[in-house]
Amino acid sequence: MAKEEKLQISEEELKVVQEQQASYQKLVEKVGVAEITKFVLLGQTHELLPKIEEHKKALEEKYGSININVADGSYTKIEKKENE
Repeated sequence: MAKEEKLQISEEELKVVQEQQASYQKLVEKVGVAEITKFVLLGQTHELLPKIEEHKKALEEKYGSININVADGSYTKIEKKENE
């Protein structure tokens, strides 16, 4: 059996391939971290929304239908139309 000749790209070409592969791997890792962060943030949002709704209902029971200025806590009554 004849021994196969080892073929090889140049050192410069290998360096470019290695740098490109390393850059690609770093980007893939960053995308993975971003996706995990997104998942965690979506979970936190999902947990917060029912709490917001619960507090809105408590405020509505106390004050009626209102629009709250979140900057200073002032509010205005929401006028209901007769057909509502």
